[in-house]
Amino acid sequence: MNDSDPIVTLRPRQGSPATAARSDKGASAGPATAFDRHELAAILSVYGRRVAEGEWRDYAIDHSRDRAVFSIFRRASEVPLYRIVKQPKLRARQGPYSIVTQTGKILRRGHDIRQVLKAIDKWPKLVVA
Repeated sequence: MNDSDPIVTLRPRQGSPATAARSDKGASAGPATAFDRHELAAILSVYGRRVAEGEWRDYAIDHSRDRAVFSIFRRASEVPLYRIVKQPKLRARQGPYSIVTQTGKILRRGHDIRQVLKAIDKWPKLVVA
């Protein structure tokens, strides 16, 4: 292949089963729930501080129609240490944000992401001798 060869894009033909399956799936699924910029900044602030301390090492973000999940791992091969979950349908009740532990226990729930994150954020404390 040299510089004069045309670039050929490979796309499925219109009406093929692959195209039909993709368009049906996207139409019925609806918009995914996701963290906005301010929520993600608050989460990554806490996450970055704990990574700098060497306590956490990896994370994953999952989006679905009804929830968004930010999972925090101590090591990449483990189950999540904490899951920060955003469920907009709970906005009117306990609040859309919650922090869930490895065992499934809900540490804190609320309407403000910064207040909810205080459950897993530890600040250095001044020790007076």
